[in-house]
Amino acid sequence: MAAPSYSLFCMGNPLLDMQVINGEGLLKKYDLKENDAILAEEKHLPLYDEIVKNHKITYVAGGAAQNAARGAAYVLPPHSVVYTGCVGDDDLAEQLKEANKREGLDEVYLVKKGEKTGACAVIITGHHRSLVTTLRVAEKFEKSHLASPEVAPLVDAAKVFYVEGYFLTHGIESALDLGKKSSEASKVFALNLSAPFIPQFFGLQIQQILPYTDIVIGNEAEAEAWASATGQPDKTDLTAIAKAIAIQPKSNPSRPRIVIITHGPKSTTLVSSAALGDTKVYPVNPLKDEEIVDTNGAGDAFAGGFLGAFVSGKSLDECVEAGHKLGSMCVQLVGPQYKWPKHLLRITRPLYRLVLSTAS
Repeated sequence: MAAPSYSLFCMGNPLLDMQVINGEGLLKKYDLKENDAILAEEKHLPLYDEIVKNHKITYVAGGAAQNAARGAAYVLPPHSVVYTGCVGDDDLAEQLKEANKREGLDEVYLVKKGEKTGACAVIITGHHRSLVTTLRVAEKFEKSHLASPEVAPLVDAAKVFYVEGYFLTHGIESALDLGKKSSEASKVFALNLSAPFIPQFFGLQIQQILPYTDIVIGNEAEAEAWASATGQPDKTDLTAIAKAIAIQPKSNPSRPRIVIITHGPKSTTLVSSAALGDTKVYPVNPLKDEEIVDTNGAGDAFAGGFLGAFVSGKSLDECVEAGHKLGSMCVQLVGPQYKWPKHLLRITRPLYRLVLSTAS
């Protein structure tokens, strides 16, 4: 029997999010910033036991690329998106599989027996979230998995690849494998910067993968971190930073590089290396404070909406619109999940019309 053919192939760190609210005391105790994303150091390891013992936890399926993949899968036809990463053979992995099943995402995990699936402590304070990740088995992904009989046909058939920046901390060889194959086959490779510490401390890895990257997605903090790390003259001009990323060396120059920088409730900036003088700025329809429930995963939801529309052949304007709508939906729910409750139909119906109208 022929293997399924997926248009979008995503790769990243599968994590189960452990969300707690009113975490101001935890921020102070563990020296965390209210709106940041870091890898856990030794001093942070007691955090996970503490929140289990002393706080009410909401468990939500996470992992940046997996969040985006579920978002893209939900607005695309069935079996359009597949995701890979490394998990253990534990209950956390089963929770991730169930979440993916609910939202139409197929996965081809590398499963390591006897290992623990990665987790992310999400400390919510008001409209801010601080992410503290312990990768566990997620950082044991093996490039050979991409060449396995189960996965290799899916890589060959995919039209678009998406990798989260977090994955570069340990999986640069696997990311380069996908990037090079994508470039050689004139397919599309997309990268999300994911967190400020990625360009700050893993600049070499970004430099390695960027030549094969056709789409770069990030937010204002990640863009500013890249500008600082690479010595750009203006660390806060998002348009100038997007242009600087767009013109970085490219292995397949026939395809322009597109750079998208989001800025929360503020405007989104898009630059193409094919038309640097034609910067596009897209306003965001702001929500009322009482409408915002949880900002965790909003950037991933934007990426999912953007990629879903892109895979469907939509214009870049429509891709950004889809990203905005999925991001808006996400922040009105707890965690990066896609439930489409009735009170959000005013968002989801336009999204369905936009993304699915020409999908087949």
